[in-house]
Amino acid sequence: MLCTGSLKNDFPGDSAVKTIEPAELHQLLAQRPDLALLDVRTLVEFAEAHVPQASNIPLNSLVPQRLVESGRLSKNQPVFVLCRTGVRAKKAAEILTREGFSEATVVEGGILAWGDAGLPLERGRISMISLERQVRIAAGSLVLIGLILGYFVTPWFIALSAFVGAGLVFAGITDYCGMGLLLAKLPWNTRQSA
Repeated sequence: MLCTGSLKNDFPGDSAVKTIEPAELHQLLAQRPDLALLDVRTLVEFAEAHVPQASNIPLNSLVPQRLVESGRLSKNQPVFVLCRTGVRAKKAAEILTREGFSEATVVEGGILAWGDAGLPLERGRISMISLERQVRIAAGSLVLIGLILGYFVTPWFIALSAFVGAGLVFAGITDYCGMGLLLAKLPWNTRQSA
């Protein structure tokens, strides 16, 4: 196993997910630029800013078997995964681990921690609202619309606000955000950068 002393488990209750600090991964990449680094954010998020050595495979497009068949990944080699903050990367690492990748490792804090550490990023000309902020905007808008329609049209529209609130509670408890997965498929999150 690569750098066993540096890997740790930072996700409580989940012994299967290993993590690594951005600075430590940066040092490893300097020594071994051939290491696999997957960025599982949307195409547009990746185009805005990314780690130079990273390959972009959005979480909703991640099919480990295809990566093995194409020769891009090997199940017995280290695979480092990052996203914006680490949540999507953790899900990707779980998928990879289930598919037999024994050394799937999450980059702690994602691209935000990488940038905060002053490590190199390639920046594109695209600037966009992060997926996390898009979820907040969509959820807040639906709650507000439900309340306004509930007041002016029929009280039944308040159920929309309750549904969104329940969805947010579910997302907080399970760390699964269906709205985020839906928003990631919208055209502005999937278009290739020019």
